[in-house]
Amino acid sequence: MTSHAEAREILRQIGDQPDDAINLAEAALALAALDVSTADLTGYRRHIQAIVADLAERVDDAFREADSLEARIALLHQVIGERHGYSGDHDTYDDLQNANMMRVIDRRRGLPVALGILYMHAARSQGWSIVGLNFPGHFLVRVDLGSARAIIDPFNEGQVRSVVDLRDLLKATAGSAAELSPDHYQPVANRDVLLRLQNNIKLRHLSAHDIPKALEILEGMRLFAPHEPALWRETGLLEAHTGKLADAITALETFMALSGDEHQRHQTASLIQTLKKRLN
Repeated sequence: MTSHAEAREILRQIGDQPDDAINLAEAALALAALDVSTADLTGYRRHIQAIVADLAERVDDAFREADSLEARIALLHQVIGERHGYSGDHDTYDDLQNANMMRVIDRRRGLPVALGILYMHAARSQGWSIVGLNFPGHFLVRVDLGSARAIIDPFNEGQVRSVVDLRDLLKATAGSAAELSPDHYQPVANRDVLLRLQNNIKLRHLSAHDIPKALEILEGMRLFAPHEPALWRETGLLEAHTGKLADAITALETFMALSGDEHQRHQTASLIQTLKKRLN
């Protein structure tokens, strides 16, 4: 069994790692374990390894001779979508289980970013180039082979998305006035992928006005991204909202030490002084 303390230690170690050394699947499982009273990750790790093994089995000599971007994308869909039955949860999209990797594996359903982590982990196990993208509202990944590139949608059976598809998707999630920009195609770091996964859970707790649960999620996020200023600032604001002034001040002072945003630093310094007066 994996205790909360063990899961936190896994995430703390990830927090000390260079970004390119992060094992996204292992990190996602550790985050899932934080939200489950008793978690045995053994079976889930074995399942993820089975996905890797099934993909490796299909990457045989004949495949290597005919290797192409299209072939790689087709294999990812065959293994993850067809062999193991994963797909996006269109019916109960906002279910918190869709962002918990243990429950995603149990149900074979999940959010775009959760499924994207499985696609990325499988592809990288074969040495393939794959990255998450900074596309708003719907997580997408890009697969590269030489000069060839394709953007695929893990939530929708790993379909390749055209520019027209992306424009329609953006307008559906960000409003009819939204337009594609080069920033939407930029790759994101592994930590950012994990932050995006956990942001889904945190925002749902905030929407339900469950601030203690949102703070729990933020605590886990700070373990694997301890130098992310925004996490400390949000923690401080929520702690202040709940009346935990000393904890709020500590978090906000950490934000001050990490942030280079002078405007936010000025605002935060004023807030810290106000909280200290209330504390005294």
